[in-house]
Amino acid sequence: MAHHHALESLVQALRALPGVGVKSAQRMAFHLLQHDRSAAQRLAMALQHAVSTVAHCRCCNTFTEDEVCPTCLDPRRDRSQLCVVETPADQDALERTGAYKGLFFVLMGKLSPLDGVGPKDIGIKALFDRVDAMGSDGQIEVREVILATNFTAEGETTAHVITQGLKDRGIRITRLARGVPVGSELEYVDLGTIAHALVDRR
Repeated sequence: MAHHHALESLVQALRALPGVGVKSAQRMAFHLLQHDRSAAQRLAMALQHAVSTVAHCRCCNTFTEDEVCPTCLDPRRDRSQLCVVETPADQDALERTGAYKGLFFVLMGKLSPLDGVGPKDIGIKALFDRVDAMGSDGQIEVREVILATNFTAEGETTAHVITQGLKDRGIRITRLARGVPVGSELEYVDLGTIAHALVDRR
């Protein structure tokens, strides 16, 4: 009986992963227990280590093992630009482009009234505090906030609320551009994307 309880607990734990249903979780559990118990041990240890050591950066709210993450400590970054993203995965995607050299702020979510997620549930207040922070010269460092939330209804709502909250602070607020993907053909691009590409043309 204990065996079945332990197996069911493992399946339920795996279901916490995004996009993983009961069948997928069962396949993962059976594979780890039947074919690769050493990998199961490593996974358990890595999860435990991450949960106990990874926290949020004091400056940008992303995941880090230190009080301040390496990006925020990097003296080569442009401290006048602050790019706002929803998740650390979004931050990583922008970093991989090599096109952005400023700093980040990670909200750790997005506004979603239907799901009960309001401004107090994500890092909007912390973002405003970060924007208002003074540099070593006693002046506000941030001169431009780049809103790089996703182009979903929730992401657009989040960007709008942030814009309204920052509009009286005398800083530049920009939104990540939308357009036709590189290498795509217009006849296969959805009409909304084409419309935004026309509006945001340069």
